[in-house]
Amino acid sequence: MDTTRLQKIERLVQKDLSEIFLLQTKLTHGLMVSVTNVRMSPDLSLAKAYLSIFPSEKGESIMENINHNKKSIRYELGVRIGKQVRRIPELAFFLDDSIDYLANIDNLLKQ
Repeated sequence: MDTTRLQKIERLVQKDLSEIFLLQTKLTHGLMVSVTNVRMSPDLSLAKAYLSIFPSEKGESIMENINHNKKSIRYELGVRIGKQVRRIPELAFFLDDSIDYLANIDNLLKQ
């Protein structure tokens, strides 16, 4: 059961992670990382962030890079939301491939 506070913090983390990834990927042309969803644990200690990466061919290598730099991303998130939450949540990143799944279904329906 999601409470109002939990939903507000999920939206806050999603917005700030999106801005962090926007600033990091601005330097690389032709790459886009979107935060599609964030789910927080009830005690606010863990944030599961689902990322959509375009182009999807680079998804695995980008996810590996993101997981390698998880500590610096958490630090940057802490700088942004540190005044609004008591504890900065641990981050877990997952690849959201729902766009690829929808494109595959669309191609199958066109055939």
